[in-house]
Amino acid sequence: MIRNILSISLLVILFAACGGKTSGTQQATLSDSTDTEVAADSLATQSDEESDVIPMAADELFDDFFFNFAANKKLQKSRIKFPLTEINGQNIKQISASEWKMDYFFLRQDYYTLLFDSEQQMEEVKNTTVDHAIVEKIFLSNGEVKQYVFHRNKGAWMLQMVVHLPVAQSTNASFLQFYQRFATDEAYQVESLAEEVRFIGPDPDDDFSMMEGIITPDTWPAFAPQLPKKMIYNIIYGVPRKESDQKIFVLRGIANGMEMELFFRHRDGKWRLTKMTT
Repeated sequence: MIRNILSISLLVILFAACGGKTSGTQQATLSDSTDTEVAADSLATQSDEESDVIPMAADELFDDFFFNFAANKKLQKSRIKFPLTEINGQNIKQISASEWKMDYFFLRQDYYTLLFDSEQQMEEVKNTTVDHAIVEKIFLSNGEVKQYVFHRNKGAWMLQMVVHLPVAQSTNASFLQFYQRFATDEAYQVESLAEEVRFIGPDPDDDFSMMEGIITPDTWPAFAPQLPKKMIYNIIYGVPRKESDQKIFVLRGIANGMEMELFFRHRDGKWRLTKMTT
């Protein structure tokens, strides 16, 4: 009884302090506004006016390289190994430089998503020794994953191959099949919560502090974030690993500094949300 009262009290405090603000931010983040596309096109136009050469330092971290790759048309073409092999099941084709169409990836929206197996794995983003990376477009609506395979050779990242595969063959197959329903079914979300979900978010009364609380299934609707439903991105840093019993779903703003992390555990044959940070 005391725990229930504390949970409700925390809910009132957290929701009044940051719940509405968080929800509003997420709503804005996931909206595909015209302004967002204009901004992305403007960025691409500015980058296209530059040369196809980037500083050597930008090749050290894959993320630094990839943002340049996605924004700069000249650079993108120069960093693709043509003819580019595209594999889709039994079909294999070669794409020439003249056939390639500029791909802005997630720059046409103001957020992107990532999947990690652990907090330790999240540090791979900063690892300058990583020489292999795969950018995944995950089409939840039709159960397909489109992988862009990159390799760094002699210090320069290059797109080596494009591979299509069913979600069922992905290293994140179990979680992705779960996530598709979790993102679209409110009742299923509640069913997929741990008995208590730990919540960590910014303290509205102190910019340098964080506040913690517990979200229970009955209070979840007040905190439920808006999640991408049709397509998400993922980046695999290094060699793909077998799926683990933990997943960290990261939704990261490109220019607004917003980040949300959802921690899931696979127990007794079912994925459950155990922690949420904003």
